[in-house]
Amino acid sequence: MSDASKINFDVRKPLSLAARPSRLEAEDAVRLLLRWAGDDPTREGLRDTPQRVARAYEDWFCGYRDDPEEFLLRTFEEVEGYDDMVVLRDIRFESHCEHHLAPIIGRAHVGYLPANKVVGISKLARVVEAYARRLQVQEKMNAQIASCIQRVLEPKGVAVVIESAHQCMTTRGVHKQGVTMVTSTMLGEFRQNPLTRREFLSVIGNPAARNGD
Repeated sequence: MSDASKINFDVRKPLSLAARPSRLEAEDAVRLLLRWAGDDPTREGLRDTPQRVARAYEDWFCGYRDDPEEFLLRTFEEVEGYDDMVVLRDIRFESHCEHHLAPIIGRAHVGYLPANKVVGISKLARVVEAYARRLQVQEKMNAQIASCIQRVLEPKGVAVVIESAHQCMTTRGVHKQGVTMVTSTMLGEFRQNPLTRREFLSVIGNPAARNGD
């Protein structure tokens, strides 16, 4: 279980629009890859593929256009003294491995212990989505989500568990199907208090136990 304050993940801001290649340059790059793969990008079936791939990239990597912290800025303080954990589990996401550009498909479970404010639950899902829709390493994504929530909401603790299948492992290399990677980041009370951590894992169904870890 990771303490995000000790993880040196990449916090560089996405490239500005001015620094990014043009749409036409991106499409030319796709044509080059098609030729390198051994096909003819001018044939009928591939003629529109560069444009389609560019549009797909705009969708798959739209998280670079989002600031996850902004989703958490609107909070609610009238919660009648509620200070128990808030958990949103089974947040399905689709990401891409930064090493092979292969899909990572999984679920995230997010919990926090409010100090004096809570956030709309859809905002937790949006934070997950913003980080997932970037080129990722699962461990880094796990820490980014937890650190963002801790930084903005300043709760008593944050817990994030991610379960996912990596197609860079299932469709290439060792070709191992049915393998799930589980990572977790525990901050504050979730890290310091075994009972709180155990309660969270019980609520989400303890993926580590399900996967034999």
